[in-house]
Amino acid sequence: MRPNIILILCDDLGWRDLGCYGSAFYETPRLDRLATEGMRFTDAYAASPVCSPTRASILCGKYPARIGITNYIGGHATGRLIDAPFLDHLPTSEVSLARALHEGGYATWHVGKWHLGGSPYTPLAHGFEVNIGGGAWGRPPRSYFAPWGIDTLPEGDPGAYLTDRLTDHAIDLIRQRDGRPFFLNLCHYAVHTPIEAPVPLVDKYRAKARRLGLDRLPVLEAGECFPCSHKRAHRVQRRRLQSDPTYAAMMENLDTNVGRVLDALEEEGIAEDTIVVFTSDNGGLATAEGSPTCNAPLVEGKGWMYDGGVREPLLVRWPGRVRSGAVCTEPVISCDFYPTFLEAAGLPLRPAQHTDGVSLLPLLRASGCLAREAIFWHYPHYGNQGGTPGAAVRVGDAKLMHFFEDEHLELYDLRQDISQAHNLVETQPERASVLDEMLRSWLKAIGATLPGINPDWAE
Repeated sequence: MRPNIILILCDDLGWRDLGCYGSAFYETPRLDRLATEGMRFTDAYAASPVCSPTRASILCGKYPARIGITNYIGGHATGRLIDAPFLDHLPTSEVSLARALHEGGYATWHVGKWHLGGSPYTPLAHGFEVNIGGGAWGRPPRSYFAPWGIDTLPEGDPGAYLTDRLTDHAIDLIRQRDGRPFFLNLCHYAVHTPIEAPVPLVDKYRAKARRLGLDRLPVLEAGECFPCSHKRAHRVQRRRLQSDPTYAAMMENLDTNVGRVLDALEEEGIAEDTIVVFTSDNGGLATAEGSPTCNAPLVEGKGWMYDGGVREPLLVRWPGRVRSGAVCTEPVISCDFYPTFLEAAGLPLRPAQHTDGVSLLPLLRASGCLAREAIFWHYPHYGNQGGTPGAAVRVGDAKLMHFFEDEHLELYDLRQDISQAHNLVETQPERASVLDEMLRSWLKAIGATLPGINPDWAE
C-alpha cells in the first residue's frame, strides 16, 4: 500500500524552538512525542536562510541557485554590493513534487503559505488539486486573527486564529479523502511575524516568564549597524534567551494544531499508513524585527549563513518503517524530500528533476548512509536581519563560508564548535582553500548569479 504523506512546513521556526531540541521555555508536548515516535534529525538544513528559496528546493529537489530563486520573493536590498537577480516565481517548467505524486496516483493538497508566485504560478499550476490559503504573500496580509485578508482562504469569524483555521481545513481534507493516497503540503504561516497569539496563552507565558525571573533579565543586545542601505541607521538586536511570551504562545498553539492532525489520522485509522514530516523553511528570527526567539547554541538566525539561519528541526514518523526514538546525525537538506517521498511511494525517481536531492530512506531505515560528499548554500543577498551575501559548503563536520563583500572566508568544525565561535581559517589554511575551491566550482557549475559592486555605496 502506498503511504499517505504529510509535510508540515513551518515558517521561521528555529532549530531550538522545540522541547526535544532543547527549549526550556516553549512547551511543545505533541511535537516532542512525535520525536519519540519516529526519527529526530540533529543536522537537518534548509537550503536557504529565507523562505521562498527553501520552499522551491522542497518542491523541485534542487538547490535554489539552480532554480533561480535565491531570495524571498519580493525581497530587495543593497549595501556595499548590489542585489543579484533572481526569479519572482516558481517556473511551471519544473516538474514539482506535487505534480510527480499526482501523476503517480496521489491526491495533492496545499494548505497554507505558498510565497512562490501569484497567479498564474499558484499551487494549482504546480500539480496541486487543492489550494487553501496559498498565494504571493509571505505572511498573513493583515493579522493572524480574522479578518486575515487571504483571498484563497475562506474568511473566518472575527477573532478566529489563522493556525487553527488552516488545521481545520487540513483535517477536513483528510476526513473527506476519496480513497487515493494523499500528499498534504501543510505550510503554516506560524511562527512568522506578526507575532500574535490567543490572549490566554500569552498570559500563561507572561506568568511563566515572571515565575522564572526571565522578565527581569536583559534579553536584547544591540550590535553592529545593519549592512544594507535601507536599515543602515539601525542596529542588529540579538536575543540572548527564549523568553518572549507571545512567541511562546504561538509555539504552543502550533504544537496543539500539529497534535490535532495526528489525532485525526488516528481517528480515521490511517496513522499507520501515513508518513508525517515536520520541519521549517529557515532559522528562527533572532536578530531583527523584534527578535522574538533565540537559536543558541547556534549563532545568528533567519537571513544569515551561519547555522542559526539554516539548521532546522526535522522529525519523521512512519510507523513500522522508522524506528521509534531514533536520532540521526547525518547532514541532510530540504532538497532531499523530493526523492525520499517518491521512493517511499514506490514511484519512479526523476533524477533529471531532483538533481540535488538524495533519498533519505537509507537513514530512515537505518540501513546505510548517504552517498554525498557535500551540501551547499548560495545566498547572494542582504537579509533584512543583518546577514550579508555569501555562499557555504559543509563536508563532514566542516563548514566553510565565503562572504562576497570582501571575499573573506570562515571555517568551522561544527561537531566541536556548534556555536561557530572559532574560525579555523588561519590554523587550517589548506583545508579552507580546498573547500573554497569546491564551493567556487559548484557555483560555476550551476550558473549561480553573483552580486556586483555598488557604485553608490559610501563607507
